[in-house]
Amino acid sequence: MTSTKYDVLAIGNAIFDVLVQTDEGFLAAHGMTKGGMMLIDEARAASIYRDMGPATTMSGGSAANTVVGVANLGARAAYVGKVRNDEVGGLYTHDIRAAKVAFETNAATGGPATGCSYILVTPDGERTMNTYLGAAQELTPGDIDPEQIAAASILYLEGYLWDPKSAKDAFVKAADIAHGAGRQVALTLSDSFCVDRYRDEFLDLMRKGTVDLIFANEAELHSLYQTSDFDTALKQLNKDTKLGVVTRSEKGCVVASAEGILAVPAFPIERMVDTTGAGDLFAAGFLFGLVRNAGYEKAGRLGALAAAEVIQHIGARPQVSLKELAQQNGLPV
Repeated sequence: MTSTKYDVLAIGNAIFDVLVQTDEGFLAAHGMTKGGMMLIDEARAASIYRDMGPATTMSGGSAANTVVGVANLGARAAYVGKVRNDEVGGLYTHDIRAAKVAFETNAATGGPATGCSYILVTPDGERTMNTYLGAAQELTPGDIDPEQIAAASILYLEGYLWDPKSAKDAFVKAADIAHGAGRQVALTLSDSFCVDRYRDEFLDLMRKGTVDLIFANEAELHSLYQTSDFDTALKQLNKDTKLGVVTRSEKGCVVASAEGILAVPAFPIERMVDTTGAGDLFAAGFLFGLVRNAGYEKAGRLGALAAAEVIQHIGARPQVSLKELAQQNGLPV
């Protein structure tokens, strides 16, 4: 196997986040399902934005948040995602490069604007997302650079890519290239509504070995196997994939592998503020542990640490050095 230029390369929908703290009444008034992610059109995006209170804006996108976390821990990271050459696309490009993530995807010169997600955070910290994909859905197999994909130890893909057809094709092309170069391919299931839409296709990806590692939360796991029994679903996950990692909020996570089932506790927090990015940053810590050969337990603890940092403030990206935080907690970096 040739040496790598990147530890983790992620492909995802490049989305700019618009976050606002609100109440259940706002969600009800706008017909939103709490805790989910709904795809919306430009008109709906404009009407939600008009009715929102003062907002915090920042670059987001699930896989992008993960690679920013990976880079923050001190690993070599790259990202592939599509923005438009508009003002928001320029901000997005600046932010991800400033986070020390290689980002070379050419911006679209025409078509829809850079994608935005309107994220409503209720007092319990739960986030409800309304996403206008915009330019993100213009990602095509032509945006996949075989040399760049082959140069990464782990290719990380988000389930949300399965919505736009051309992005789905880009996903499969990248996975084939990664495996051809002897690399690992990881997939996050993204959210339970995404799993509802593509359950059979996701299971097919796992069972055919297109993906080696699955990240899911409890709701996604239950949706994947259409059972409310956690142990039944976990056993099936362990059969269907080489490595499965399931996050369970304050209960921590479980890792299902050929070595059996391993439970890793959550990291203590002072106050839950915003769950946006919790799964993304958990994946960042876990992937970092994998590329550092730290073992599943330490990888799980690194994931828990990164997730705990991000849920204690607004926004889906770390506000402190995760590397220093890991060192303070005796974790390998």
